[in-house]
Amino acid sequence: MDTIEERFTRPEPRRRVRDFISGLLAPLPVKNCWTIAEHAGDDGPGGMQDLIGRASWDDAGVRADVRDFIAARLGHPDGVLLVDETGDLKKGTHTVGVQRQYSGTAGKIENCQLAVHLSYAAPAGHTLLDVALYLPKSWTDEPQRRVEAGVPDTVAFATKPQLARRLIETAVAGGLPCRWVAGDEAYGGDPNLALALRGLRLGYVLAVACSHRVATGLGVARADRIADGLPKQAWQRMSAGAGAKGFRYYDWAFITLPHTADQHTGHHWLLNRRNRTTGELAFYRCRSPELVALHQLVAVAGRRWSIEESFQATKTGLGLDQHQHRRWKAWHRWTTLVIAAHAFLAATTTVSTESPDGLIDITVNELRRLFHALILDPARRVADAIAWSIYRRRHQDAAKTSHYARQALTEP
Repeated sequence: MDTIEERFTRPEPRRRVRDFISGLLAPLPVKNCWTIAEHAGDDGPGGMQDLIGRASWDDAGVRADVRDFIAARLGHPDGVLLVDETGDLKKGTHTVGVQRQYSGTAGKIENCQLAVHLSYAAPAGHTLLDVALYLPKSWTDEPQRRVEAGVPDTVAFATKPQLARRLIETAVAGGLPCRWVAGDEAYGGDPNLALALRGLRLGYVLAVACSHRVATGLGVARADRIADGLPKQAWQRMSAGAGAKGFRYYDWAFITLPHTADQHTGHHWLLNRRNRTTGELAFYRCRSPELVALHQLVAVAGRRWSIEESFQATKTGLGLDQHQHRRWKAWHRWTTLVIAAHAFLAATTTVSTESPDGLIDITVNELRRLFHALILDPARRVADAIAWSIYRRRHQDAAKTSHYARQALTEP
């Protein structure tokens, strides 16, 4: 609150935003202005609804403050910016941005909103950082719908890669320390995004389709055809990072792309990943201003999973997808305060860097439980809350040890 309170000029909205974020952090079964107002002890939801829909404050400014907060607490020169979209299933046609479209969350075409999120991952932790709502042409080309949803006149249609580019440029201009960008095929398939990242002197590891064509010393070829022609010794078994049940081992191979050149100097590769069980292949276009080793590209590719963890944590614990607001301003304000709550949790987990033997480190989800029990709900006995925390973490450590021991029987 010390970080963002200057965005709220009057004492009443400052108090309400503190209570609102406390409600997001609380284990409420459903999070909306009604339940958050009840948790805050308000006599009705009007005050919280006013904070989200009508009060005077700048959500973009709050997100800028959150970015500075994260830079100070998690910032690292090798930080990775992660871009991905997530969908919120909605009914009807009046909620801003909603239409029938493919949602990766649902795995099929549904009536939903889509938003492009920017996440930051560094050695100390990871968190959501910024967001842009995707507005389809069915909205940008309909003046009446725009007016009813309060969409600003300055907002025009933009593709998801274009939205991602704006988020990345804003983060870099704001001084966030970072070296890499990672994203899935929706972003790797856009050459303009890759060109913009080279202009920012950022490295990237962007997934591409199997049909993606690259220029090699033998001519232009599809990514899957190149992978099929690689000799057995070209593949190396490496971990893309530590998971809950063991290291994420894949077979990896990369080839240099010396014929990929433009006005920005740097080194280019095609990175290939093969599932050790199914043989399924995945492909990445990679670039770095400096020469890097294979394991560095693999580590960046593995970082992309952290944004999925952030989506899960914010949806299950902070109500990211539980908003009940139809209008542009209210949607951005709700999402901004969820991002602020998640950034607080991510930064606070780094305060204690060591745990006793037999306990895993504090996670975002565990910290949220403790924060509510010890700070937001002090009527509960402190000893009980700590005892349950130790019990959960001991159980999780035993499970983790068992998984790693089982993996060690067969892995190198």
